[in-house]
Amino acid sequence: MLQLLYAVIFAQMFVIVSFLFKTPARKLVIVTLDRVKRGRGPVVVKTVAATLLVVLASSLYSIAKIQRRSLDAPVVNPTDQVLVSKHTLEASLMGFVLFLALMIDRLHHYIRELRLLRKAMEAAKKQSRSFEDGKTVSATEHKALVEEISTLKPQIEKLESECEVKARKAEAMEAEVEALRKQSEGFLMEYDRLLADNQNLRSQLQAIDHSSSHAVNKKTTVSNFYGQKPTLFDNT
Repeated sequence: MLQLLYAVIFAQMFVIVSFLFKTPARKLVIVTLDRVKRGRGPVVVKTVAATLLVVLASSLYSIAKIQRRSLDAPVVNPTDQVLVSKHTLEASLMGFVLFLALMIDRLHHYIRELRLLRKAMEAAKKQSRSFEDGKTVSATEHKALVEEISTLKPQIEKLESECEVKARKAEAMEAEVEALRKQSEGFLMEYDRLLADNQNLRSQLQAIDHSSSHAVNKKTTVSNFYGQKPTLFDNT
């Protein structure tokens, strides 16, 4: 385990040194850390760090246990001293590994923020340069713009007058349309009145026809009644 811890420490030291100098290795390390911090990378890193903390706590507990046992014993045991030294070295290396991992994480974070700030500053510089370039218009261009404006003014006035004429025509057409609408409404009202009068006349004619037919039927009934009645002189 000591060899593994030493290898991890040397790798972390290489990463930190690569951060200090602008080399291709620095770009490679930054890209690798960017990929590690995506997806499930943070979960894996947190799991490894938690495991190291648990092992560190176990080593510290073992050191404390051996020291309590050596205090109770009258004679110092060389094996306990070796175990204490080993656990102390392992705990020191694991703490150093965690500390270097924290430093690498913070350095990567600050380097990334520095890159973003540089990009923002470069964009702001380009924008300011373009703004300054836009301000530096030559006198000839300004004169050409003035002449173009002077030539466009009569055209604008002509278009405004034509627009006013068309607006007046549109208002007149709207007034005509409104008058036609009112006239059509009057025609519709007159048509409804005529329909009502026609309906009344039809109803009156039907009533007259009905009364005349009733009178004719009554007269026929009476005439038939008197024609069929026997007289007093039929038996003689």
